[in-house]
Formats: sequence, C-alpha cells, structure tokens
Amino acid sequence: MDNNAQGLFQLLFRPLQKLPLGFHYFWGNLFSWFAKNVMHYRRDIIVTNLSRSFPEKKYGEIKDLTNGFYKHLGEIFAEAVWFGGCFRKPERLHDKELCRITDPEVILSAYENSPSVMVMTSHLGNWEIFGGLFQYFYGVPEERLIPNDAMCFAYKKLSSDFWDRFFGINRTAVLGDDFKGYVESKSILRWAVEHKNEKKLYIFPTDQFPYKGAGRHEIPSFMGQKTQAMEGSVLLARKFHMSVLYMSMVNTGKGHHEISFREICPDGSQMTSDEILEKFYAFLEEDIRRDPANYLWSHKRWK
Repeated sequence: MDNNAQGLFQLLFRPLQKLPLGFHYFWGNLFSWFAKNVMHYRRDIIVTNLSRSFPEKKYGEIKDLTNGFYKHLGEIFAEAVWFGGCFRKPERLHDKELCRITDPEVILSAYENSPSVMVMTSHLGNWEIFGGLFQYFYGVPEERLIPNDAMCFAYKKLSSDFWDRFFGINRTAVLGDDFKGYVESKSILRWAVEHKNEKKLYIFPTDQFPYKGAGRHEIPSFMGQKTQAMEGSVLLARKFHMSVLYMSMVNTGKGHHEISFREICPDGSQMTSDEILEKFYAFLEEDIRRDPANYLWSHKRWK
C-alpha cells in the first residue's frame, strides 16, 4: 500500500480512535474473547511459557494466569487504539491520566546529571503507550520537564511495511508527525553517534529474545531459565557513559497504570554488560512475579 492510500486509511481511522476509552475497552474485551476462544492465539506458547516460569503452580492456576493474560491483551489493544487518537493532542492524554510516573525525581535527576539516559524497558504493562512518557509527569515544574525532541525510541521493524508505518504513527501520535526519534534498532548505533553531543533519553526494549544477527548475552537465570538477552541497549549505555534506568509499568486498575524507575547504574561504562543485564532481569522478574498477567507471554522468549 502506497503512502497516499495509507494516509487515507489513517484519516478514516482517526475519528474511531477519538471515541471514549470505555468504547475501546468494550471492543478490547471482544478482541480478547475472540483471541482466546476462537483463534486460540498462541495458546500453546503462552501455556508453555507460564508453566516453565511457574513450575510450582497447578493446572488450574496456570489456566487462570492464561485467562488473565488474554484479558490484559485486550486492554493493550483498546488503550493503543485510543492512544492514537491523541495525535498532536497531548492534553487529551494528560487529562485522562492513563499513566502516572510515581517517582519523577529518579528520571529527571538522571537526565539532568548524565550525558544521556538509557531507559531499559520490557513488555510489561502496555508498551504501546510509551510514546506518551513525557505526558505522565504530574506536579513537576514546567522548566524541569524533558523536551520531546530529547526522546529516542528503539523498535524492531515489522515485516509488513503498512503495519510497520501504522504502529510507528500510533506509538508516537502524541508527539506529532515531525517527531524524528523513532529509530529502527539496526540504525540505532549510527543515530546515537550522530547525536552523541546532544542529551538524549533512550527508550529501549530489552526483554525480547535476540533477533537474528543481533548481539546477545546469556543470563544464567530469568524466571528460572537460562535466557539469551538482547544487548543493544547495554552496548550504547556503556559506550556513551549513559545513566541506566529500569522502567516498571504496573496496572493499578482498568485505565490506570503507574510507571516507576530504578537506577541500574549512574554510568554504564562502570559496569560490565553481564552486570547490567542481570540487574535488569532481576528487577523485571520481581515485577512479573508480583503480577504475572501483566507481562507478554505470547512470544518465544526461551529457545
């Protein structure tokens, strides 16, 4: 599909996105039911991942976690569609208070006191609305807020050009179509070198199994299993002396998330890749065990 056709699709789809979040949750529930009961979407992978990660749980408990995951998936779908309706309207997102940063001082201090900041993220919570991160500060003086053009999102290109562009526009909707910080993972090193003299805040998903050709490290234990970890975020942080933070996203009820940060190290060059990754995965495992359904279990993370 060419750019004109895709632009028309976005134009026709946007009025739907602007409808109330409750409307989208209704369709999200239907999507969840269909994915679970009709498509059986990746059910074998989900059950296998949960069973291996929680070997102490009985069949009924694994079934409950599986159902909880499908419910969570529907809410991700609903919130992502609604989020796209915030195109160039940050006030809509801010007024809704879909997310709130609970400890802004951690990320603000890291940004103020480091050359750049590496925020290591995961598929915990709803990663599709990370693009609104700078709208999730409440009660912070305007002069301390991080500018939009300081943000850089690393992402993996989808095989479909149409959906790759659609999700790119949707994920950065609140930032507008002139946002330049949405960078494909294969190009992220070159982008970082080009902007090495600028203070940036990188949002970097790290929990996926490494893509073909990507750098990888083996973590001795994540959810009780050896794990091949992506190391792109770590290599950048170490090379450019970035402060490294772990980002957590907790669901506190339908339509409400809380984001918090934990420091991994103030200067990535002062720790080894193994040390940074093991600390990241230890923090992530704590969050997953606290609320297992809040994590993306439908992908093969252990191969």
